[in-house]
Amino acid sequence: MANIPIFIPHAGCKNDCAFCNQKSITGKIEPPTMEETAKIIEENLATLTGSGHTIAFFGGSFTGIGNSLMREYLSVAEKYVDKKNIVGIRLSTRPDYITAEIMDILGKFSVTNIELGAQSLDGEVLKRANRGHSAGDVENAARLINNKGITLGLQMMIGLPGDTYEKSIKTAKRFVELGAKESRIYPTVVLKNTRLEKMLESGEYVPDSFENIIDTAADCYSIFFENSVKVLRIGLQNSQELKENAVGGFYHEALGEKVYSRVVRRNAERAGGGEICYNKRFLSKVTGQKKENMPYLENYTLVEDNSLKGVMVNGKYVLTF
Repeated sequence: MANIPIFIPHAGCKNDCAFCNQKSITGKIEPPTMEETAKIIEENLATLTGSGHTIAFFGGSFTGIGNSLMREYLSVAEKYVDKKNIVGIRLSTRPDYITAEIMDILGKFSVTNIELGAQSLDGEVLKRANRGHSAGDVENAARLINNKGITLGLQMMIGLPGDTYEKSIKTAKRFVELGAKESRIYPTVVLKNTRLEKMLESGEYVPDSFENIIDTAADCYSIFFENSVKVLRIGLQNSQELKENAVGGFYHEALGEKVYSRVVRRNAERAGGGEICYNKRFLSKVTGQKKENMPYLENYTLVEDNSLKGVMVNGKYVLTF
């Protein structure tokens, strides 16, 4: 299974979030034409094998681009559904750009997954990030999506101005209550030419420590894991543009790996000792980068078991892929 990504940077988004500079993330400025969209799909299909692939509209606020243009993009994608192993359409958008009218339009196409950039469900965090929507908007959008039987994804951003460990954990738990089946965990990255960069320079924004953010991300992952919410990604997709434009916050080229190894450590610390069994493919996630986890595993017996699909602490899975 794979996503064929169609990036529509900033298209449809009328807001100016404190952290946002989409060119730094996607390396693109203009959204693709319909012809370019079809070409992207064809080029990806030429390299993909297997089945279960989706066409994914990422990068902007897809449902805010106008109903006519939205239908055009969806019509291009729809031509590939049920052909060449494309099974559906995924899209990402803002919570306040989901309405009953929008959902009626999406219901006429093979939209299977909708991801909402919720970021947080704390009012102070949303305000300081200049998100332009409320927690209530997220809850309303989640209800509309669930009522259509479409898989709901809720993205969270940890470490924003005003955020705390407790607020992030509360947001993750609320995502579960709202019926999310998928999530992405994005530790905040400060990009050039954003309001957040100015807040960092002025001292208005003082980021938490990197270690605390890794702990927070790991514990949010565990909440999702224990409630069957699939974590699609931890951290932004690495790119040269991102590397060149990241000026603060929590950018790390191996962020996901560090969080996954911290998941094992946090679960091991809480259990206090016993046995950790793992598939050998997960050894680095057990030991951590440069074996940084090993001092925390002194009370454990490590057992390689390649029949497993991940890592178990005292007989309970804590990490799988």
